[in-house]
Amino acid sequence: MEVILLEHVEKLGKMGEKVNVKNGYARNYLLPSKKALRATEANLAVYEKQKAELEAHNKKLREEADKLAESLKGFSAVLIRQAAETGQLYGSVTIRDIAAAIKEAGFGVERRQVFLDKAIKDLGVYQVKLNLHPEVSQTILVNVARTDDEAKKQAKAFSAE
Repeated sequence: MEVILLEHVEKLGKMGEKVNVKNGYARNYLLPSKKALRATEANLAVYEKQKAELEAHNKKLREEADKLAESLKGFSAVLIRQAAETGQLYGSVTIRDIAAAIKEAGFGVERRQVFLDKAIKDLGVYQVKLNLHPEVSQTILVNVARTDDEAKKQAKAFSAE
């Protein structure tokens, strides 16, 4: 199905581009979330009318994301968890835990903006990517430790590397 993108979609295209996607992806994700319109003559005319408004809205969102990314630069979240002597956690640290720690620190980051390849299952310091906007991302540190003292030691060792 050919669609017109109403916003930048990572790994698909920029705003205003006509792209071919699978029918299910368009019907189940792009169209309901208002990220795209079907590429018909009528919808193309609608897009052209709304183009300036959409670009202004996207620019505003990007500026907000840039400010948030700048304020998150150098941010490190400390998560205290129980672990075995080998350093393996009893459970794991997930996207939800990281998002909650960032929110607790006073930043407006949603769970869907945190990108983690797989759950964290060991003690240590990890780099986690935040996708604040399709064009803006920031990397933060997540320090998983048993105690505050251990977290300070890990942070010191990580910064020395």
